[in-house]
Amino acid sequence: MPQQTSELKVKGSPGQGLFGATLGFFIGFAAVALFGVTAARVKDLLGLSPLAVGFLVAMPSLSGSLLRIPFAAWVDTTGGRKPFLVLLLLSIVGMAGLTLVMFALYPDRLNAQHTALIYALGLLSGCGIATFSVGISQVTYWFPKSQQGFALGTYAGVGNLAPGIFSFLLPLALTWLGMAGSYLAWLIFLVVGTVLYFLTGRNSPFFQLKAQGLDRDCAEAEARKLGQELFPSGKVKESLLISARTWKTWPLVVIYFTTFGGFLALTSWLPTYWKAFIGLETVMAGTLTALYSILASIVRIFGGKFADRLGGEKTVLISLGITLAGTLLMAFSGMLATSLLAVVIMAAGMGISNAAVFKLVPQEVPKAVGGASGWIGGLGAFGGFTLPPLLGAIVAAQGQQGYASGFFLFVLLVVLSLGLAFLLSGAHAAARKPVAPAEKTMEDQHA
Repeated sequence: MPQQTSELKVKGSPGQGLFGATLGFFIGFAAVALFGVTAARVKDLLGLSPLAVGFLVAMPSLSGSLLRIPFAAWVDTTGGRKPFLVLLLLSIVGMAGLTLVMFALYPDRLNAQHTALIYALGLLSGCGIATFSVGISQVTYWFPKSQQGFALGTYAGVGNLAPGIFSFLLPLALTWLGMAGSYLAWLIFLVVGTVLYFLTGRNSPFFQLKAQGLDRDCAEAEARKLGQELFPSGKVKESLLISARTWKTWPLVVIYFTTFGGFLALTSWLPTYWKAFIGLETVMAGTLTALYSILASIVRIFGGKFADRLGGEKTVLISLGITLAGTLLMAFSGMLATSLLAVVIMAAGMGISNAAVFKLVPQEVPKAVGGASGWIGGLGAFGGFTLPPLLGAIVAAQGQQGYASGFFLFVLLVVLSLGLAFLLSGAHAAARKPVAPAEKTMEDQHA
């Protein structure tokens, strides 16, 4: 028998829901910086080419992107807690395996025979990155539409600080603790963070009420009284299908592939760029990579506020214009000062755009936020896997100059994204345009 309404209890508040999701994402997202900084230490031991190094640094992003699709849709059936915990536990398994490998084999016994093992453990470690789309849906269901730009910007911005912070800390840890000790410290951090999420993560009222025995209609009615405005379609497959059939999902996928996939790719690739092309030492390369990542993350927080005020479409157009300027400057750069300026501009543009895209998700796909978040977050983040190997291939083909000319790849992606952003903006304007009196008359006659 379902419990009486008077006996039902809902734990948490929108603020607490935001805190728990942000904490879980911050913990899981730390793995994206994992191989970018350590690749230089293992590439010679494993005998890796520039292309293979690109794949190595992108391994966490592969699982972290593709798993976003089913796990985000899963939120629409159970809430975010279960998907969050499963992904974090998978990441712990991968990190534990890497820690054991480093203690047992690095450096004397680590060789090309272990390449497949390192790649596989990197895939597992990246599962925590997929918590992003889970948290997006979790936060979206907690907050009213008018506050979602700020809430989602804060969630993603603070969570995105993780790879930047660890890009800075990992080179220092490698110096102080060595390779194996650094991985052990990271494993402990991941385990503690998962426990903290277990204690603080909260589903929105609708999912809590359903878990207490209420049917869907009653749970939705009670959740509305508590302030929840958006509700899921109810089934994983249905959520994915509804969002896939909505054409506006796919321009958002491409835009997010460019800006967030680009963000992931650069967080992985920039340590190699700074060392191999500009000639910086490992610690400085990690520091400048952290500068880019942290700046993009902080800007993303304010990007959510801009999107609330200006609207998602305008914010995306402005931010992509900024990103285009940064990528063009990077493509023609060969000096530290110019590249540093270009990286700062790209961080600003990508950070704002990443926030604005998810401001648009509940607006454009309100009946399947989880499914849309999965497609956009998953396929968009896939750029973090595909772009570093492409950049490595350009370097392999062109030599040192390829480190600069490779950024024309980003230029092309941004131009494509701008075109799609104009298409979305035009569709939104057309939908809001009032029907002319003459048209009304004809419609009335038809009726």
